[in-house]
Amino acid sequence: MRNLKSLIVLICLALSVNTSFAQQTFKEQHRPQYHFSPPANWMNDPNGMVYHKGVYHFFYQYYPDGTTWGPMHWGHAVSKDLVKWEHKPTALFPDSLGYIFSGSAVVDVKNTAGFAKPGQTALVAIFTHHNAKLEHEKATNYQTQSLAYSLDDGETWTKYEGNPVLKNPGIVDFRDPKVIWYEPQQKWIMTLATKDRITFYSSADLKTWDKESEFGATIGAHGGVWECPDLFPIMHKGKQVWVLLVSINPGGPNGGSATQYFTGSFDGKTFIPEVEKTKFIDYGTDNYAGVTWANTGERKVFIGWMNNWQYANVVPTKGWRGAATIPRDLDITEVNGERYLVSKPVKELEAIQKVGYKKASLALKKEVDLSNQIKDANGQFRLDMSLDASNDFHILLHNKLGQELMVGYDSQTRTYYIDRTKAGKSDFEAGFAKKHTAPRISTSKEIKLCLFADAASVELFADEGLSVMTDVFFPDENISSLKVVSGKTKLLKDVRVATIQSIH
Repeated sequence: MRNLKSLIVLICLALSVNTSFAQQTFKEQHRPQYHFSPPANWMNDPNGMVYHKGVYHFFYQYYPDGTTWGPMHWGHAVSKDLVKWEHKPTALFPDSLGYIFSGSAVVDVKNTAGFAKPGQTALVAIFTHHNAKLEHEKATNYQTQSLAYSLDDGETWTKYEGNPVLKNPGIVDFRDPKVIWYEPQQKWIMTLATKDRITFYSSADLKTWDKESEFGATIGAHGGVWECPDLFPIMHKGKQVWVLLVSINPGGPNGGSATQYFTGSFDGKTFIPEVEKTKFIDYGTDNYAGVTWANTGERKVFIGWMNNWQYANVVPTKGWRGAATIPRDLDITEVNGERYLVSKPVKELEAIQKVGYKKASLALKKEVDLSNQIKDANGQFRLDMSLDASNDFHILLHNKLGQELMVGYDSQTRTYYIDRTKAGKSDFEAGFAKKHTAPRISTSKEIKLCLFADAASVELFADEGLSVMTDVFFPDENISSLKVVSGKTKLLKDVRVATIQSIH
């Protein structure tokens, strides 16, 4: 009886500790309140994202033993709505073949790999094994591609005993496999980053891979290594347009990391771009290594790592480091007959938004002060508005300490910008406190803006997602003032301010 009482006391103490931990987690300074971030320690690239049985699986590069980059694992979280996330145990751990670098996951419906028994469906993860020992020895073949599979809907994972399934031919950067099923030819296609280009491979069973073609040696931005690619089709005006995402580091339009994209055609072997112009999915400094969820049908949902390798290891957060962008729906639109990729916040985010202010039109005489609308928002809000594209303006986010972030538009240069030179902490990296710009692609006479703000980030979606910017910043106190400023009298239309609830 005494032992039973002791056991009950121990259980109660454990529950108390766990409850206390849950209450403390996610309340640190600069911690995102509606963006995904790990409970503790380091995260970077999204990995293995797959939708299965009504659940979005989100894996990510994770180091569970520190807040800077270390031996990579796959962290794991799940969601039914892309908004609220349940954190799961670490899915994949380093082994004798190396660290677990980036990759993807698929639902092997036809059991092509043979991992599933009758009545089961296997989820298969395809990832890069990174052998640090071989890298240290100056070998060139230290990255290979391997498999793991789950027969319990992603809860637990078993590594394939025949790993690696794709050996390295002698390329230093040989990584980040994104695998899709190519229905016309009944085969899997692997899009792989291979130093300064993309290499496509095909397989009937996920285990044996044949090289199909290469792309990009002389096309696109080449300021740094190519990595974290993604290939997928989007239906546009009744036709299938193929999109190829390629992350590059360094070489981004505003320095450091960024993700470029190409539109074109793919026939199961070769990707042919429509134009050779370099285009970026996001012109801010803090949207990197983003890819789309698998198995979502015609809907393409994208999420990126909200950080930049220029300063990722030194941003001033404590206990955790790294977060994800908000999920975004991708689509195609045309401007002057040329196709562009657009990204918009997923509709599911509206469930945690409370619209507190709405005006069909509002006279803008030098400035409009909307601070009262966000006074209880803790820096978590969304602003929507439309206005004439012929004049300059900026949105001023300000706190009581005098720190400010500006988001605006320069009509002379036709550029959007985010200026974080006075936005808070910046001494951790010499190039952090800068003004970043993005080209205006739309030719419309009216600008339509959507701005998301969280504790330490802003995401700007301009012109229905044609020009997008994501920047992190680190104010010493939450934003409490919101103003729209312009040197000339004009009209704001469809103004809406919504506060956004924490997901924790």
